[in-house]
Amino acid sequence: MSSAGVTLHWFLPTAGDSRHLLNHFHAAPSRGTGTANFRAPTLDHLGQIARAADQLGFTGVLTPTGTWCEDAWLTSAALAGQTRRLRFLVAFRPGLISPTLAAQMAAAFQRQSGGRLLLNIVTGGDDLEMQRFGDWLDHDERYARTDEFIRVLRGAWGATPLDFEGDHYRVAGATTAGRPDPLPDIYFGGSSAPAIEVAGRVADVYLTWGEPPHLAREKIEKVGAVAATVGRTLRYGIRLHAITRDTAQEAWAVADRLLARLSPDAIAKAQARLSASGSVGQQRMVALHEGRTDRLEISPNLWAGVGLVRGGAGTALVGSHEEVADRIAEYHGEGFDEFILSGYPHLEEAYHVAEGLMPVLRRRGLLGDT
Repeated sequence: MSSAGVTLHWFLPTAGDSRHLLNHFHAAPSRGTGTANFRAPTLDHLGQIARAADQLGFTGVLTPTGTWCEDAWLTSAALAGQTRRLRFLVAFRPGLISPTLAAQMAAAFQRQSGGRLLLNIVTGGDDLEMQRFGDWLDHDERYARTDEFIRVLRGAWGATPLDFEGDHYRVAGATTAGRPDPLPDIYFGGSSAPAIEVAGRVADVYLTWGEPPHLAREKIEKVGAVAATVGRTLRYGIRLHAITRDTAQEAWAVADRLLARLSPDAIAKAQARLSASGSVGQQRMVALHEGRTDRLEISPNLWAGVGLVRGGAGTALVGSHEEVADRIAEYHGEGFDEFILSGYPHLEEAYHVAEGLMPVLRRRGLLGDT
């Protein structure tokens, strides 16, 4: 078990938000047309969430990437000026940008934000989405390219310019006008064998979507074994939704309301798309519930209902503040120090976590300094 406290991050819903579950397949041009209470990802709305996270004591916010999301770099840069201490975990696809340019952008962000950038490098496990962006490498080749990308990225921040020649990148004299200060930690996820190899060799923090504790532990043990072969150690983070209330009954009533809004047709359509994904992590999410709605509590206080219609992180911690704190303590005992949480809607749920859950974690000595 890690002796330090846990770190809590929040999430910026850059594909839009609602009091109900949104999936990743709503039509981008309509931005939620026909979805009740849809909140468009305007700068004003995202700014509300970022300022709340800043004031409530979250360490950072994950700014996601994907077809239906606002660009994470631009959004985070715009919001950095609205916050004081909040860090931005900027997600981006390494195959769509030069590693030297990414190094330059990161250095500029650190200078302009006062050192508040973290990097979430998302290789991309789904062929269809990657081809949408013009990336036609297959799954394993993308991870090999990511390995080289991170090596060039870090090399460009070195004391001397980097010359590098690999299978995917060839650079001469890669450097930036000043190193980022501090160097941003690199967060990286993936459930496939190539992803675990890359994580162990070059990441600072390995991220996984929320699986039952024993399955999540198995994944980070594999990553740790790879890291040990090259003399490295990593930190580990987990991405979960949260429904935390004064009582368990209140929390599960919220989960039940979210589920009641999902029609069988919407679930079937979303599951067809999600099941066809080439992402190993997504397949693991689908396997947790197999599209069924009658056994969604897959582990104590771990609810898989979100994943019925939402791609990516599909599980939520549901329960009283004490129960959710119990589960965070359990994951912490398995080796997880960083928790990226979210909820529908994100502004209101941030307050439930900060005002209900955080005091319990502090009382138990589990919440580290922000």
